[in-house]
Amino acid sequence: MNHKVLIVGIGNALRQDDGAGPALASRLEASLQGRRSERLTVITHAGDGLSLMEAWGGFHQVVIVDAARSGARPGTVYRFEVGEEDLPHDFCNCSSHQFGIAETIALARVLRRLPRRLVVYGIEGAHFGQGEGLSPEVSRGVEEVARAVLMDIASLPVNPVRRESQRY
Repeated sequence: MNHKVLIVGIGNALRQDDGAGPALASRLEASLQGRRSERLTVITHAGDGLSLMEAWGGFHQVVIVDAARSGARPGTVYRFEVGEEDLPHDFCNCSSHQFGIAETIALARVLRRLPRRLVVYGIEGAHFGQGEGLSPEVSRGVEEVARAVLMDIASLPVNPVRRESQRY
């Protein structure tokens, strides 16, 4: 079976820790360089829900990484298997879009447009104001998630990575 995998780094690198998702996408590109496949794609995405649903169309497994703002210690990493549990609606609410990841997943579920496997990682951020660069705690969280994602995709029957820079 052809298992197409999409890794989505969501966020805005110009809003400090909101850039965790794009930082992860860049980190994975560097780790997977030279090992390309039509079955694994890494993209960055601004987080608009409807275009996110379009982006994951045709992929069997999707991994989403976004900054979180839940009040926990900065750098804390969360992981949700969406098929097993719902994503809390107020979890990854750092985006300027009102239709966020949780709402996108709920709508995709109703429309039967969820990928077969959807994993969402959140990295608790500290600073979301204007500016570039991640806080040290979020940088460590990005490294932790990158290792987890690399281990996860290493067990899949695919060879990494095809890069598409998609910004919506």
